Amino acid sequence: MSLTSIRQHQESVTVQASAQTLYDLVSDITRTGEWSPVCTSCWWDDEVNAGQVGAWFTGRNELPHRSWETRSLVVAAERGREFVWVVGGSLVRWGFTLTPAETGTTLSESWEFLPSGIAMFEEKFAEMAYVQITDRTQQALDGIPKTLAAIKRIAESIAASEVDRS
Repeated sequence: MSLTSIRQHQESVTVQASAQTLYDLVSDITRTGEWSPVCTSCWWDDEVNAGQVGAWFTGRNELPHRSWETRSLVVAAERGREFVWVVGGSLVRWGFTLTPAETGTTLSESWEFLPSGIAMFEEKFAEMAYVQITDRTQQALDGIPKTLAAIKRIAESIAASEVDRS
């Protein structure tokens, strides 16, 4: 299977932290730069709606050869269960789901290149669209395990400090 045929991907990790602790972490988009290998910072476009379904945020992405900003729409926000957003409101779906595990919580990160995202790349890049789609796909496939590992490290540190305080 080629990278241009891959349109979605998901990976999971078990974290020694509660689903609520993990949710509070991953839904705080202002912390994204702490774990994402590409997105260096995010901010809410309107603080009043921060973290709620329908809220928009902007992310700053950086790679060695380019940098860009995207706007994303929160489409699911259920504390302790899932936090999901769609880049551009219809292009690429990213999200985290949380499920109980025997020793903590299973944190899953998913990514899906949506049909309108593919169409946008085809319109914007014409015959070079497959190169751009393959590049974005590879970034997601490489980035998800790095992101999950970093979130696990941060969340387990938070959980440990909460235990130490009690």
